[in-house]
Amino acid sequence: MDRHHPICRTCGVQRARDADRTICPICADERQYVGWGGQRWVSITELHADGHRGVVREEVPGLWGVGVEPAIGIGQRALVVPGPGGNVLFDCVPYVDDQTVEAVEAVGGLAAIALSHPHFYGSMVEWSRAFGDIPIYVHAADAAWVPRSGNVVLWEGDREEILPGRTLVNCGIHFPGGTVLHWPGLDGKGALCTGDIFTVVMDRRWVSFMHSYPNLIPEHPDTIVRAVSLVDSMPYDTVYGGWWGRVVSGGAKERVRRSADRYLAHIGR
Repeated sequence: MDRHHPICRTCGVQRARDADRTICPICADERQYVGWGGQRWVSITELHADGHRGVVREEVPGLWGVGVEPAIGIGQRALVVPGPGGNVLFDCVPYVDDQTVEAVEAVGGLAAIALSHPHFYGSMVEWSRAFGDIPIYVHAADAAWVPRSGNVVLWEGDREEILPGRTLVNCGIHFPGGTVLHWPGLDGKGALCTGDIFTVVMDRRWVSFMHSYPNLIPEHPDTIVRAVSLVDSMPYDTVYGGWWGRVVSGGAKERVRRSADRYLAHIGR
């Protein structure tokens, strides 16, 4: 691993060493923001020196999450999604070191990485290289946001099974390539890992949908209707959002439908 590439302190995405550091393009976009103190960069080495460490622990019994403490950027956690052919890391985090890799290896390692959207790219290339240059799946609609070269696989269309039982679905919320991961779940009833494509809100009976969360720009109603329709034909009873504890446990498909209906009603659709 090369621990010296620049990482944006605001969004937590790592860029190439020779990237223009004037401004982070992800943060300059209307969906994000440049930190109030101006553009700042950090590296994995500097984060380690500042006391940041990788955290690997169960989100629920049988499903492991990966985070960083103290939090960096938007503070997300990734998920190690099990199944035949190896684990998939859904979404990524900015920090990785040898101890974090060892902890993930202890729960089965990784065979692939899949990303929901650019805000969760983190240090995805370093994570890929740490596990033997495993493929990094990014929807082709978001290809322009890929921050540095690596084993990135651009996929197209509405769905793509990347390993047995792990299927990516291009919902198009938040970003045109906005993606969720469907898998059988721990109980066989089906589950979605959604990051904040369908974001699990503080009242965990509900999810919501936004074009921009920090700038409070609502998502287009047609995009929401399409996204809910795409996953409606797939069995799922649980939704795992993008942060620790953000889980809709039980009845998730109906809760997503009701959440979409509520959202559309409030924006006058």
